[in-house]
Amino acid sequence: METSAKNIWVAPYHKRNPRASVRLFCFPYAGGGASVFAGWMSRLPHDIEVCPVQLPGRENRLSEPPLTSAGEAARLAVEALAPYFDMPFAFFGHSLGALVAYESAQVLRRAGGAQPRHLIVSAHRAPHLPLRIEPMWPLPEADFRRRLVELNGTPKEVFQHEELLKLILPLLRADFRLAETYTRSADDEPLDCSIAVFGGRQDTDVPEEDLKAWSEMTRDGCEVKMLDGDHFFIHSQAAELMRDVSRILAGPRSGHAPER
Repeated sequence: METSAKNIWVAPYHKRNPRASVRLFCFPYAGGGASVFAGWMSRLPHDIEVCPVQLPGRENRLSEPPLTSAGEAARLAVEALAPYFDMPFAFFGHSLGALVAYESAQVLRRAGGAQPRHLIVSAHRAPHLPLRIEPMWPLPEADFRRRLVELNGTPKEVFQHEELLKLILPLLRADFRLAETYTRSADDEPLDCSIAVFGGRQDTDVPEEDLKAWSEMTRDGCEVKMLDGDHFFIHSQAAELMRDVSRILAGPRSGHAPER
């Protein structure tokens, strides 16, 4: 696989793993970059090649304007990642990343080419459900900052550095706009791959019933598992989550219900 300009969609430290049997594309949450999954590369089994996806507007793509449409993000991601679909692959996405991962799978389905073997999503309602909470992206800055603190996803140190905060606030607002204005396409159909869904037991924004509704998005199996933690259990329960991801990728395509 040759390096090209399109590979800017992949974390710069990603390395191809010739021993891997599956490639896992990981899509980050709002405001997050590919580095969210840097630790996964050494902690998942060697037969899983972790491929963190780098969206515009963050980290090494900080100079680019962030996207505000999940459909556009998915279309551009699939186009850029096409050279990496040369082996069995799966998608993982957390929160906003779950939405972009789902949309990317739909782009591939409509194209009729290679499709993911598994879609693994966490901390996001099923895409056909309406937003339950007040949208954040149009809030006045003071209210927007308050909600960010409540979500507990932005490091506390960021709020102590005004210049840094002002740098990332436009990205966060754009990401929330992408997620909160999303409308599922009328030509979407259930995916052929299995879907695994994870949620936080203390996540007040995404209840379990909204996670179970993902079962309507697949013709294959769908499993739902709740982990301890709030919306960002991806950090506090990283070890358990990675064990489950390993199990899913090692198993058959069809989903099955894990022990809760």
